[in-house]
Amino acid sequence: MTTFAELHRSGDPLVLPNAWDVASARCLAEAGFPAVGTTSLGVAAAAGLPDGVGAAEAATLELVRNLAGLPAYVTADIEGGSVAAAVAVADAGAVGVNVEDAFGPADAHADLIRSVKREAPGLFVNARTDTYWLRSAGLPETLRRVRLYADAGADGVFVPGLADPSDIEAVVAAVDLPVNILFLPGRMTVAGLAGLGVRRISTGSLLFRAALAATLRIATAVRDGTDVDSGLPAYAEVNAWADRPAD
Repeated sequence: MTTFAELHRSGDPLVLPNAWDVASARCLAEAGFPAVGTTSLGVAAAAGLPDGVGAAEAATLELVRNLAGLPAYVTADIEGGSVAAAVAVADAGAVGVNVEDAFGPADAHADLIRSVKREAPGLFVNARTDTYWLRSAGLPETLRRVRLYADAGADGVFVPGLADPSDIEAVVAAVDLPVNILFLPGRMTVAGLAGLGVRRISTGSLLFRAALAATLRIATAVRDGTDVDSGLPAYAEVNAWADRPAD
């Protein structure tokens, strides 16, 4: 059986869709995706909580628990995270975590990575740096951080917002680890990123935001008497997805 780490392949990257509840994770797994991530924005917003401040830690843990038995690997976005949060989702069945530095002190984030790997050595730690997400810190600072996180024991590095091909190639060349890029519609393709050496491509909150957009589009179509999208899943299909997977 291919391990989660082995899914991060050069030339054939892991396309990782991000779910926010059991039904979304189940439909993605049944569509053949070998791994599913959680989206912190989706999980938080679905619970009426803000993203990026650690408010959805309990909701994320509960979701991972409810995905036990899913026919796909599960990796959890624990935002800034903590050792306790990482160990908890690992115990609940997650094979990986995404931990973000929020452009805070890089040394502190490296210490967190070391501590998580010490307490949960089998957990795939995807170390995110926000040098292109929360602010434009530039390539030199990005390279410094991903190298520091690699040296701390990270299993992969994640630079959301990074889109320039030459910058992506520089990050790929800087570390001997899988590089994760956030898919930005209209700005990149899976084939193009694979050609740059990227080994993991995440959808982040894209699918959740698309679901909200579809909700508004169909609701207004019903109200206004215009055509409703065809090809929607049937009631019974969604009801089956929503059922908790068997352990």
